[in-house]
This record gives sequence, structure tokens and C-alpha cells, in this order.
Amino acid sequence: MGLSGFLGPNVYSEVPDGGWGWVVAVAFFLVEVFTYGTIKSFGIFLQNLIDEFGETNSRVSWIVSISVFVMAFNAPFASMMTNRFGFQLVVMTGGLLITSGTIATIFTSSINQIYITYGLVAGMGYCLTFLPTVTILSQYFNHRRSLATAVASTGESLSMFALAPAFAALRDHIGWRNTMAVLGALQSIIIICGALLRPIIIKPNETLKPEADTLTIKDLSKHNDCTEGTTSGVSVTNKAFSDQNTFCSLTNELTTGSVSTADSGVQSLNDTDSGKQQQTSSPHKEAKVEIEREQLEESKGEIKTSEKEEKTSRDAEKQAMKEELNNAADKTLSENNSKLLDFSILKECSFIFYSLFGLFATLGFFAPQLYIIQLSESRGVEKDHATYMLSTIAVAEILGRFSIGWILTRRQFRKKKLLVLLACVITLTVVLVGFTLVTEFYGLAVCCALYGFFLGTVVCTHIPLLAEDDVVGIERMTSAAGVYVFIQSFAGLAGPPLGGMLVDMTHNYGSAFYSCAAGMALSALFLGLVKPAKRGFSCMKRRRSESNAAHKEESEEQTEEN
Repeated sequence: MGLSGFLGPNVYSEVPDGGWGWVVAVAFFLVEVFTYGTIKSFGIFLQNLIDEFGETNSRVSWIVSISVFVMAFNAPFASMMTNRFGFQLVVMTGGLLITSGTIATIFTSSINQIYITYGLVAGMGYCLTFLPTVTILSQYFNHRRSLATAVASTGESLSMFALAPAFAALRDHIGWRNTMAVLGALQSIIIICGALLRPIIIKPNETLKPEADTLTIKDLSKHNDCTEGTTSGVSVTNKAFSDQNTFCSLTNELTTGSVSTADSGVQSLNDTDSGKQQQTSSPHKEAKVEIEREQLEESKGEIKTSEKEEKTSRDAEKQAMKEELNNAADKTLSENNSKLLDFSILKECSFIFYSLFGLFATLGFFAPQLYIIQLSESRGVEKDHATYMLSTIAVAEILGRFSIGWILTRRQFRKKKLLVLLACVITLTVVLVGFTLVTEFYGLAVCCALYGFFLGTVVCTHIPLLAEDDVVGIERMTSAAGVYVFIQSFAGLAGPPLGGMLVDMTHNYGSAFYSCAAGMALSALFLGLVKPAKRGFSCMKRRRSESNAAHKEESEEQTEEN
């Protein structure tokens, strides 16, 4: 297999639900490790940056905020570039930007420079890698989409659980700048992952009628096959069928006439007396047989000609149907590529409600990780034990991702994915309220475990569920995901500062969890409206088409009357 074949598209008659999709899943796992996993692990460098540059905690924390905001805000741009240049080139370019931005950070001399190198350059690289990868992964799977996405997305949690401590230990030995260089070199793996994202093309099988069997001239020349030829279920033209009957009758006549009476072993006087008469009339009979033979030859020629014409017509129909299927598929692909970003999805109430769900749910994705240690210490938990809370969240999140992936592949839940997600969001809201009520170590640990589990179920499914027909469908997922993540970016930028402002005003870390719970409750409300809105939109569209059809019929009737 050549390089062009290796990097070229995969053509399937239907969604493979596996195959090369598992290679794409591995690529997405590594992209998760070195995008979201790296961003969430960047906190191991915060104290080093504060000490070296003499900056405040607030100023240094803006590095991550800028990177996350650039990553989410430019999601429509990533969708446009993907539609224009394809998944492979965009993700490989993103991997190059991430590596360049991270390595360039080691040469900076101020926080403002890191805002540019890691916040803007690496942030844009994160944008160009994560969204296209999760989009193409959804295209390779149908029934197993939730399971594949859930398993592959564990890279983020495993990065927090394993790589963050490893990089922290490496930082203590070689310093934060050299550790950033090692991290940037490892992030170049994303470039290889981008090369593995072979685009997928779905072309339906050609549904052509099987070729009909035809009778040959050799078969028709046999007397015993004449009856079978006229009663068999073969497909021939009307003319050939009539010629076939004529040919059979002539054959019967010739066969009957060619049998000598002497072969029967009986000779009558009449035969003896009429011998002379037969000899006299033999020239006329020979002439008659000759004419009949000429007619037989003409019938054979006509049958052969009709068979050739039928075969030529059948081949032309097959070729026309094949060209029509290919042209339709190519036209669909060109139409999809011509639209760099499909804003028509903003006309659908189901997508608007789903975007509002993502907007408010994002408010609850950041505060627990930022404030759980301070909340635990304020409730009397020792500092060493308080650090276990983050590990508990990370491990439970991995279990949640695996669990939701397995659940959504079950037959009984395939048509109820939005309801399952809604149940997880409601439970997550209750858990966030529980953080404000517990006052001791074990209560906080249980809340962290529940929060991590249900957080994992939500974060690994809310983007892939855009591919479901209840939201927008797989055909428009690329554009929809870009707009959806763009809307989410505002909550990602405002969520942490909002929680910090409430903590400063109330001097209570629990107030940050109240704001998260309120946002998650609103997200559950909008998520519950998605499916009814989708059904209402479909009914409205159907009624509009029926009304237009009725109006057209009335106008045609009036025209005919006039």
C-alpha cells in the first residue's frame, strides 16, 4: 500500500461502526491526552511562574483561561478549515502550533509573552486538533459511537491522574522550562495522529437487477427443448418470443416430415402404389423444405439480433445507473465541502436549546476542580487529605466515561440517549448542592466520587450527541460542533471568574458550588426541551410542505378550469 493509499479516504457502503474507526479512536485518545489533559495539568507550573516572574496568582491563572477561550471561541474557524482542507491537514497544522507554542514558552521572559506563546499560539493549536478529531470519530461509528467516544476520551482523565504527577516530579529534577520542552516534544505526536484521520466517504451499494437468463439458438434447435423454452421463466423480448414459437413449430414440422414410413416396419399397398406419385412430387417437397430452412435461418438471425439488442440495452442501463449513483455521491460531497460553515442550524429550535444546555452546563465544569481543595480545608480537612479529592474526581470520571459508553450502546437506550444525558445532568445538579451541605472528609469524598462519575458521563457525550437525529444529525455535525463549542466558550471564560467573585463577596467557598448548581439546573431545563422542539420543528415542516402541495394542486386545478 502506497503512501497516497494509506492517507487517502476510506469508502464504505454504510457506516462501518469500527474498522479504521478504532485507529481514529486511538488518535483521539492521544489528542485528549495532549490537549485537555495538558491544559488541566498546567497548574503544576503555576507556582514556578509566580516565583520566577513575581506575578500574582490571578495574573498567572489567565494563561489557562486565555488558552481555553481561544480554543473554544475559534471552534467555528476550525469547522470552516476542516470543511475546506479536510481533517488531516487541519489536525496536523494544529499539532505543529501546539508544539511550537509550548516550546516557545521556555524562551519567554514575562507573563505577557506566555499569554501569546501558550495562550494564543498553543490555544489555536488546541482548537484545530480537538474538535475535528472528535467529529471524524463520530462519523466512523453509529451504534457504538457513544462507547468509542467514551473510551477514547479517557485520555483527558488519565493525563490528570498519571501524567500530571510524572511531570511534577520531572519539574523538580530538571526545572519547569526543560519540563515544558519535554512536554512540547511529546505533543508533536498529535501531528502523527492527524495523518491517521483518513476521511470517510459513504456510497450506497449499486442496486441493479440481476441479469436475466436467455435461451441460446443451440437449445432452441433441439426438439425436446421447444416446450421447455416456451414455458420457462426466462426474460426475452416479445419479438424473440414469437420467433421462438415459429422456430419450434418449423422444427416439429421438419422432424415429422423427415421420418420415413419404412422405419416403422410396416408397408401398405397404398404406399407401394403411390411410390411413383411421391417420386413425381419430390421436387416440390424439396423446394418446400428448402424454403422452410431459409425461414429457420432468418428466425435464428432475428433471435440473435434481438438478444444482442437486449444485452446492449441492459448494459447501457447498468452503466447509466452506475454513473447516476457516482454523480449523486460526488454532488453530495461537493455540496458539503462548498459550505464552509452551515449557519442554517441556528434556525432550528432544537439546536438552540441544546446550545443553551451546553452554555449553562459549562458553568459547572470548572469550579469543583478549582475550589475543592480550599473548600475541604475550610471544612476542617487536613491539607494532605484534601489533595486526594482531585484524584478521587479523576478516577471516578474515568469510570463514568466507560459506564456511559456501555449504557448508550444497549439496544433499549439507543433511542433514549438524550433522556439518559438529562438524568445524568439532574443528578450532577443534586451532587453540586451536596457539596455545600457536607462538613467532613468522608462526605466530601463521596460527593467528589459522585461528581467525577456523572461529570464523566456528561463531558464525553454532549458533543458526540450532536450527531444524533434528535439534535442536528451526522451530516451537519462538523458545522454544528463549531457553533456549539463557540457558544460554550463564553461560559468557559466567565465561569471561573464568576465563582471567584462570589467567594470574595461571601467569604465562603461553598457559594461557588451554588453558582455551578444553578447553571447545571438551567442546562437540564434546556436539555429537556430539545427533543420536543425537534419533533415540533419536524411537524411544522411537514405541515408546511403539505400546505404547499395542496396550494399547488388548487392552482393547477384553477388553471385547467380556465
